[in-house]
Amino acid sequence: MIVVTNRIPVAAGHEIDFEDRFRKRAHLVDQSPGFIRNEVHRPRPMKLDHATGTWAEDPEAEGYYEVKTWWRSFEDFVAWTRSESFREAHSNRPPKEMFRGPNALEIHEVFLSTDER
Repeated sequence: MIVVTNRIPVAAGHEIDFEDRFRKRAHLVDQSPGFIRNEVHRPRPMKLDHATGTWAEDPEAEGYYEVKTWWRSFEDFVAWTRSESFREAHSNRPPKEMFRGPNALEIHEVFLSTDER
C-alpha cells in the first residue's frame, strides 16, 4: 500500500474557498481501481511550551493542507494519473492567489500499520 500526500500552502484568507473545492469535488478518484481512501487535513500550527508542558496555537507558523490518498499499489496510483478521470478532476484549476507557494507531492510506502495488530 502507498500513501500519496500533496502538501499545499494555502494563502491566508483563501482557506474557506480551498476547503469548499474539496467538499464539492466530483469524487472521480473514488472510482479508480486500487483506490482505498482520501483525506484532506487542515493545518493546525501548534507549539509546545517545554517549561510548562502545555500546547498553544502558533500564530507565526504557516501550516500546509495535506491531501492524502491511499492506494493498493504505486501502479494503481500511476494509472489514475494517466486516466481521463484524472485530467477531468484537475481541469478546473484554482486561482494562483489561493496559494502562498508551490505544493509538494510526497509518496510513501506503508510498511507498518496499527491495523495489522
